[in-house]
Amino acid sequence: MMRFLNVLAIVALIGSAVYAYSIKYATLYQAERMAKLQRELTAETDSVATLRAEWSHVAAPVRIEALADKYLSGQVMELPQIATLSSLPDKVSHGDEIGSKLNDLGLKDLGPPAAKPAKAGR
Repeated sequence: MMRFLNVLAIVALIGSAVYAYSIKYATLYQAERMAKLQRELTAETDSVATLRAEWSHVAAPVRIEALADKYLSGQVMELPQIATLSSLPDKVSHGDEIGSKLNDLGLKDLGPPAAKPAKAGR
């Protein structure tokens, strides 16, 4: 009986050691994963900051004014050049393409049945 309890204690000790090491390595894996994600986040934040700096340089009014003077030969925008909403063309409606194809095939009544109104006399 004592040998069985000794063997059971040793098996329990080995099982708990394996469990403790599995928790340790899972924790290390998660810590490495979190560190990797933090590095990626820092890299993305840096790239966004770089893009914002580049955009502020490209969209600087002084730079745009210099380019306008260089390539537009000093032309000034006049009031008639500004379009109004009424002068823009209307959007072209494409319609129901599938419905028109069904009509061309003579299958226009294949749609879902319409709901019948309830009778008010009851």
